[in-house]
Amino acid sequence: MTAPHDRFRALHERGLFLLPNPWDVGSARLLESLGFEALATTSSGLAAALGKLDQQVTRDELVAHVAAVTAAVTIPLNVDAERCFDDIAPTVGRLAEAGAAGLSIEDYDPTTERVDSLATGAARVAEAAEACARHGLVLTARAENHLYGHDDLDDTIERLRAYRAAGADVVYAPGLRAPADIARLVDSVDAPVNVLAVTGAPPVAELEKLGVRRVSTGGSLAWAAYGALRDAARELQRSGTTTFRDHALTADEIDRALS
Repeated sequence: MTAPHDRFRALHERGLFLLPNPWDVGSARLLESLGFEALATTSSGLAAALGKLDQQVTRDELVAHVAAVTAAVTIPLNVDAERCFDDIAPTVGRLAEAGAAGLSIEDYDPTTERVDSLATGAARVAEAAEACARHGLVLTARAENHLYGHDDLDDTIERLRAYRAAGADVVYAPGLRAPADIARLVDSVDAPVNVLAVTGAPPVAELEKLGVRRVSTGGSLAWAAYGALRDAARELQRSGTTTFRDHALTADEIDRALS
C-alpha cells in the first residue's frame, strides 16, 4: 500500500477535498467510517480533550495523540503542530515517527502574543520544510493574521508567498471569509490553499469554484460535540428528560464506526 504521506500529497493535486479535525481516537474512527479521505488533528480540540486550554498541550502529549490516532485509522493524518514547540526539526522527526502524513506550522508566538516578523516566519518555515523533506511529509504554512485582528490581506499574501518560496507545500490563512479575499489568495500564491470552514465563509461547493484545494474544520467539530454534551446535560438537570437521545448514535452505528 502507498505510504500515508504519499497518499496525502496526491490528494492536493487536483480538485477539493475535506479535511475534518477529530479530537480523539473515537472521533477519528467515526470520521473515517463516514468516508473522508484524510484527517487532521486540532490543537484546541485536543487541548479540550485533555482538560487544557489551547496552546497548552505539550509536545509529548501531541506525539502520543498522533501515534494513537494513526494506529487506529488507515487514512492519512495531518498534524496541527502549532509552532512546532520552537524546536522544529526534532518535533518534525517525532511526529513523522508517530505516523503523521503532514503537519502545519504557524507564525503566531503565544509567548509574545504577536505574529512573527516576515523574516522570522519564513526562516522557521524553511527549517520545517527541510525537516519535512527528510521524512516525506507535506508541510502546510499558516499565516495567522486574521485570527489575531490583523486583517491585512496584502501582508497575508506576502507572507504566504514567502513561506511557499521557503518550501511550504500548502498555504493556509485561517479566518478568511470573503469570497473575493479567498479568490485573491488562490490567484496570488502558487500552491494549494487550505480554507478553514467558519461561520460566514462560503459553502464547500463555492470554495471549490474559487480554486480552494482543501477545507478543514479546526476545533469546530469538537466544540459542536461539547455543545451537544452541555445541552444534553442541561436537559437532564432542568427537565429530567432525555430527548437528547433522539440525536445519539445507535449501538449499530457505533459498532460500524468502531469495528
